[in-house]
Amino acid sequence: MLTRKKEFIELSSSLPDIWKMLTDVERDQLRSNARIVHYKKNELIYLEEEEPKDLMCLFKGKVKIFKSGVGGRSQIIRIIRPVQYFGYRAYFAREPYVTAASAFEACTVCLIPMEIFENFLRHNGDLALFFIQLLSVDLGIADQRVVNLTQKHVRGRLAESLLFLKESYGLEEDGATINIYLAREDLANLSNMTTSNAIRTLSNFVNEHIITIDGRKIKIIDEERLHKISRIG
Repeated sequence: MLTRKKEFIELSSSLPDIWKMLTDVERDQLRSNARIVHYKKNELIYLEEEEPKDLMCLFKGKVKIFKSGVGGRSQIIRIIRPVQYFGYRAYFAREPYVTAASAFEACTVCLIPMEIFENFLRHNGDLALFFIQLLSVDLGIADQRVVNLTQKHVRGRLAESLLFLKESYGLEEDGATINIYLAREDLANLSNMTTSNAIRTLSNFVNEHIITIDGRKIKIIDEERLHKISRIG
């Protein structure tokens, strides 16, 4: 009982944007039906071709949305950070998942049954508008990434990915180290390039004194040059 009560408190405090839009009745329904699930590092959250059933909100940790490509290569589509929603587009499209999701690190995710949430949206205009805006922003980001990943050279793509990670997760206390540690393969998958190209380009950035690397930690030394490389592609 105490654990369940604690989850209710976490639910309301971690969903402030939608919580305030719900009626008292809707909040009670959310409390009764939402589940809080803990995932281990690299554990799959959902798979391609699975039937979407839940709206997901990341409370803690980091999640990657990815798609399998030719030759077994994966393309990272998005990286989810707290407190973002994911996993719901396919349900509204009435289709199976076209991507997969897994935990970059240990994660806590809130799962809300989509059938219940769809009913909320049908009767709550403010909530419906909120999710229309989320989908619109995601579509704009996706459109921009398609252009960038297909038209920019490897240097521009990698520079953009490093800036994207910095903007998404911020910096550590030193004000320079990106607050997420990715394997070279993951960074390559995020940048639409081979792992060998990612390693080589990172080394070039180090030699040009744009970044420094310590294992999986990447410290930005010259952010202005990184922006310039990203812009010119």
